[in-house]
Amino acid sequence: MSTTLEPLESLAPTLSVRQVLMLERVLAGEPEVVAGAGQLDRAVRWVHVAEAADVGVMLSGGEMVLTTGVLLAGDDDKQAEYIRSLHRAEAAAVVLGLGRAFPAPPDVMRRAAERCGLPMVVLHRPFPFAELTEEVQARLIRRKFAVVSMSEAVRTALTGLITAGAPLQRMLDEIAHHSGCPVVVTNLAHRVLATAGERSAVDDVLRDWERIARQAGGSEGDGWIRAELGGRGERWGQIMLCGYRGDTATGRLLADRAAEALVLHRMLGGTSAHTWEEQSAQSLLTDLVSGVVPARQLLPRARAAGLPVNRRTFVPLVVRDGDPAELDRVLRMLGLPGIVAELADGATAVLLSLARDQDATVLTANFAARLSGTVVAAADPRTAWDDVPAGMREARHVADAVASGALDLPAVVRLKDVHLRGLIRLLRDDPHVQSFAERELDGLLRGAGADLLAVLRTYLATGRNKSRTAQLHHVSRPALYRRLEAIQGRLGVDLDDFEQAASVHIALLAHDAQQG
Repeated sequence: MSTTLEPLESLAPTLSVRQVLMLERVLAGEPEVVAGAGQLDRAVRWVHVAEAADVGVMLSGGEMVLTTGVLLAGDDDKQAEYIRSLHRAEAAAVVLGLGRAFPAPPDVMRRAAERCGLPMVVLHRPFPFAELTEEVQARLIRRKFAVVSMSEAVRTALTGLITAGAPLQRMLDEIAHHSGCPVVVTNLAHRVLATAGERSAVDDVLRDWERIARQAGGSEGDGWIRAELGGRGERWGQIMLCGYRGDTATGRLLADRAAEALVLHRMLGGTSAHTWEEQSAQSLLTDLVSGVVPARQLLPRARAAGLPVNRRTFVPLVVRDGDPAELDRVLRMLGLPGIVAELADGATAVLLSLARDQDATVLTANFAARLSGTVVAAADPRTAWDDVPAGMREARHVADAVASGALDLPAVVRLKDVHLRGLIRLLRDDPHVQSFAERELDGLLRGAGADLLAVLRTYLATGRNKSRTAQLHHVSRPALYRRLEAIQGRLGVDLDDFEQAASVHIALLAHDAQQG
């Protein structure tokens, strides 16, 4: 399904008074604004020709009233009441054609219009009102039809994306395309869950998000248009068009269509606002770990996501085999500000944001103590946001080294705890290291050597402790001796020789790192 539709920003279901006065047919009448010049952006909903003094009773608001004033000439009271009647009916403007009734703009009407703030325009040349009525009303009908058609086209496009299983980000990109401005989805606490739009414009919005969030509950203005997200009596967020440049009514229509689609996306996809929070955290932490996006550019996203960033100590953590929901629950229980997101290969990243006077080591240990069956890899605390990506990569490196089989580690593992294993992990993709590992272990990598390789791994990891190795493999010591002899025969080494055992150990660490 094609979704390359025109942006809605240029389509407004109404014309302003200013736009009507700029029409070629109107310009031919030499229009002059004699009152209410500051109200020319009022919307014109319809055009109405009326001469009666009590014209207001026939109006419903938003009309541009055309008159020659033939029934008002010579009666100041009727002229003033005519203007007041239009004002009470919330007319958009009054256009007076100068001629026999009024050869010049009448002061009574002009002063009354100025007091009411009603735009009053006089035409200095004769002008057929029927042509203006036909021109404006034809334009209004076309615009209203175009807006309705575009609204349905947007709804169809978004529904098509949902049916195709498109992710949230693809939906928001489509909405941003049609709105021509940044789009932000938040939860009820105004924490940013997702964004779309031109990157620089989005960053500008997020940089000032605290002020914008405070105003989110107020009236719309200056292109800030929002729609509530929720259903079945439950609200769980909102979508905002930030700096929409088109007509406000069209922007509201677009925001409503977007909200409908996002709610449907949630219902059909079995997702929730909480899942969107997880996706937001995952995107942020993944970018921090990868280092592809400069840390300074990620700061507005972190702040908008609710992470405290001013004068803080950041503690990067990576937890192996941890449940993100459980980790988030533990953070909340301990009152630790932070974000949690699942990364690849079963790793979960956690970024703590602590006050400068808090003890990062103690709080990290408390966090790890609440987790069962997991090892927490930690980088040294960072006090500068720009250093956080390096810290996240350090924690990821430590977690990778732990995953390759280290034994007897503390609950919180740091770079100093992984020693040689950590170094080998860094060098695992070096061709020379790969060749060394293959050469040293060749005798166990072919045929029936896999079982012996496991025994060798345990033997070296326990510091060549034969009793412990036999216990872990549930074999007798004589059986273990026979296997160690077979290993030495296949590799052509003496494992009692420290240098030869160290060489085999390094090769085995490199092999395991490459396989991992």
